Amino acid sequence: MSLKQRVNDDVKAAMRGGDARRRDALRLLLAALQQREVDERKELTDADVVAVIERVIKQRREAVAQFEKGGRQDLAQKEQYELDLLQGYLPQAMSDAEIATAVADAIATTGAKAPSDMGKVMGALKGKLAGRADMGKISALVKSKLSGS
Repeated sequence: MSLKQRVNDDVKAAMRGGDARRRDALRLLLAALQQREVDERKELTDADVVAVIERVIKQRREAVAQFEKGGRQDLAQKEQYELDLLQGYLPQAMSDAEIATAVADAIATTGAKAPSDMGKVMGALKGKLAGRADMGKISALVKSKLSGS
C-alpha cells in the first residue's frame, strides 16, 4: 500500500471512529498532497509524499514556535498534536552514527574536497536520507566535514 493510500485510509478510519482532531489533521495533509499532484500534474510516489509531509511538519514546527511566542498555548497544542501525528508517517529516523557514515560515504563517492563541493554531496545524500533524517543537520555536518573542522 502506498503512503498516500495509507493516509487516505487513516482519514476514513478517523471519520468512522469520530476522531475529529485526527481527521482534520490528516485532511490537511491530503489537501497538501493533492495540491502537489495538481501542480506537478503527476501521481506522487512515496518519496514525493515524504517530501510533502516533511514540508508540512516544518510548517507545524514554525507555527508552534510562533504560537508559544504569542502566548497562545491552545493553538500551539493543536499544532503540536498535528506535528506528532504527521511524524508517524515518516520512515524510521536514522541514528547520528548512521548519518555520519552516510555523509562520509557520500563525500568519498563524490570526491568532494572543499565547501564548494557541498552541492554534489547534498545531491547524493538527499535521495538516500530524505524523510529519515533532518536535512538541516545533514547540511551542517557536510559543511563542517568539507571545511575541515
